[in-house]
Amino acid sequence: MALSLYMDHHVPKAITVSLRLRSVDVVTAYEDGADQLDDHSLLLRAHELKRVLFTQDDDLLEVAAKCQRDGTLFSGVIYGHQLRVTIGACIQDLEIIAKGGEPEDLENQVVFLPL
Repeated sequence: MALSLYMDHHVPKAITVSLRLRSVDVVTAYEDGADQLDDHSLLLRAHELKRVLFTQDDDLLEVAAKCQRDGTLFSGVIYGHQLRVTIGACIQDLEIIAKGGEPEDLENQVVFLPL
């Protein structure tokens, strides 16, 4: 079973569109009506939907680390720094992760791009 992705509201639309063209299951926070949620609530929302959250927001790394320390379950976070990884590299790496990974592979984990 492939991974399903949940895009933080800061993620460029080009990444979401390109992943969909590659048949990756993607939902954005905006489409879900969750674009106004704080980072912790957004991470929990992705978990409710059984989706791995992709973000380029540094603050979300702190939220994920706190969840790990507190034992709060989440479906996983994939992080790509806005200035250190290109849109093309994000698309390529996210496709690899989504198609090659299993949901339990990223459970309560943070993965950094580029791979």
